[in-house]
Amino acid sequence: MNWTKDDFIVSDDTALINIDVVSQLLSKTYWASNRTKETITQSINNSITFGTYHKGKQIAFARVVTDKSVFSWILDVVVDESYRGNGLGQWLIQCILEHPEIKHTAFALATSDAHDFYKKFKFQENKCMTRQLKDD
Repeated sequence: MNWTKDDFIVSDDTALINIDVVSQLLSKTYWASNRTKETITQSINNSITFGTYHKGKQIAFARVVTDKSVFSWILDVVVDESYRGNGLGQWLIQCILEHPEIKHTAFALATSDAHDFYKKFKFQENKCMTRQLKDD
């Protein structure tokens, strides 16, 4: 599915994802800076992925892990620094929340620094339980 706004496109077409761009974008984040391309590729293959493109160039990325009936977890939302501040991140989240395969599911996400951004979409701050795998 594609959404269009001016010269920008948001698409869930995995074939359009540029793994080099996604790796570069994620390498600058606090949560995924150490992920390998192999791990990123595997996570893309096991998610609904969203890319934002400007004149064919990928400038943003997000993915959703979901059962497509009850629950969806939004992850790895990142916009190229040179495109921030133009509402593209908001538009990307709107497209995710409107995606026909998941729009009727409950959505969740985790963030350490973007609470105000997600409150615009009615996300609430809750405590989330996590389990970290330990290296043996």
